[in-house]
Amino acid sequence: MPSPTTALHPLLVRLVAQNLRAIFQEKRYADKVIEQALRSNPKAGSRDRAFIAETTYEVLRYYRLYAELLGKMPNTELDFWQLIGVHLAFKDIELPDWQEFKTLKTKDFFAKIKDWQRGLDEKTTEALPRRIRESIPDWLDELGQTELAGQWDETLHWLNRPAQVVLRTNRLRTSSLELQQALLAEQVDTQTIPNSDALVLSVRKNVFQTTVFKKGWFEMQDYSSQLVAPLLAPQPGMRVVDACAGGGGKTLHLAALMENRGSLIALDTQAWKLEELRARARRAGATNIETRPIENRKTIKRLYGSADRLLLDVPCSGLGILRRNPDAKWKLQPEQIEQLRSTQQEILQNYSAITKPGGHMVYATCSILPSENQQQVEKFLASESGKGFTLLEERRILPQDKGFDGFYMALLSRE
Repeated sequence: MPSPTTALHPLLVRLVAQNLRAIFQEKRYADKVIEQALRSNPKAGSRDRAFIAETTYEVLRYYRLYAELLGKMPNTELDFWQLIGVHLAFKDIELPDWQEFKTLKTKDFFAKIKDWQRGLDEKTTEALPRRIRESIPDWLDELGQTELAGQWDETLHWLNRPAQVVLRTNRLRTSSLELQQALLAEQVDTQTIPNSDALVLSVRKNVFQTTVFKKGWFEMQDYSSQLVAPLLAPQPGMRVVDACAGGGGKTLHLAALMENRGSLIALDTQAWKLEELRARARRAGATNIETRPIENRKTIKRLYGSADRLLLDVPCSGLGILRRNPDAKWKLQPEQIEQLRSTQQEILQNYSAITKPGGHMVYATCSILPSENQQQVEKFLASESGKGFTLLEERRILPQDKGFDGFYMALLSRE
C-alpha cells in the first residue's frame, strides 16, 4: 500500500472502484474480477498491480466499517471512489486533491476517522460494536457467536487478516529443499514449515510466472488444507476415491502421497472442474488419476465397498477461508448455510458406503462452524448409514491457532 500521495494515480483508483462495483452490484467473484482487471492492464508495474489487488481486498474486508464512516452504502461509481478514499484515510494515507475526494476532505471527517481508529485500537468505543468493528453482516455475527461463543471474537479478528501465500511441494517432481532453492534463484524467498511439504512466501509475489511452477514443482495450497490428505494416509497401490474433487488440489496431494501407484478416482458433479484437474495433473506429473463426472446416483453406487480410502471434502460455507475470499461474507445468506448442511449430510449418508470394510474415510470442510463439522459427523454416526463406522481422530483448526485457514477434518474407519 503506497504511503505518499504521489504513488496514487486516478486510473488505479478507478480500477478498484470498478472492481468493487462488479463484485457488489454484478455479484461477481472478487478473484475473477481482480484477475480480469490485471489482465486488461498488462503494462501495469508490480506496485500498481499490488495496489489494485490489495486495495480491492482490503475494502472488501472492511466494507461495512468504511460504509459506516462514509455515512451511506455505496451505489454509484463515485460512491465507491469515496469508499476507497475512506480506506486510504483510515490507513493514514493523504488524500489527493481530486474532485472525487472533495466531500471527504473536511475536519469533521478526519476527526471521525481518528476517533474510530482509537475505538478500534482500544475496542471501547460504543459506536463500534463487533459487527461494525470487524465488518460483518448482523446474521453472521449472531451465528458465529452462537456456534463459537467465547472464541468468536478472536476468530473473527483473525479472519480479517490477509492470508499468507503457502505452496505445497510436489513430491512427484522435487523436494522442498530443492524447490526452496530454485525459488530463491528466481527472487522468491520462502520459509519452511517443519515436517511438511509447505513453503510460506516471505513476501507476496506472483509465483505463477516462475519456471518451477511451469515445471509442476508446486501447487498453491494453504497449510491447513495440506493436512487433509496425510490424515487419510493413502499408501502406494491402494484404491482411493476423492468424491468431491473439484479443481483437484487435494487429489493431486493424494497422488503424490501414493507415488503415482494405485488407483485414484476423482469425482465431481461439475465436469468442467474435472477438466481443470486433468490439466493440473498433466503439469504435476500425476498419472494415476481417473476422473469421473457424477451424472447420477449410479456413479456412486458402482463404487460401493471398493475404496481403501475415501475423501469427502464436502461443499461448505467457506467461513474458514474468509481471509482469501472476503467477498463471501457479503454474498452468503443464512438459507444457503442450511442448504449446505443438508448437502453435507446427504453426501455422508450416500457416499460413505464407497469405503470398503477395513478402509478409512475423511470428512473435511473449510468451515469453522460446529454445525457443519463435528455435529455432522455425530449425526452420521448415529444414523443407519453410520453403523460400522468409528471416529478415530478429528482436527478442528481455527485461524488463530497457527495463523492459517480455518479447517475441520475427521478420520473414520469402517468395520
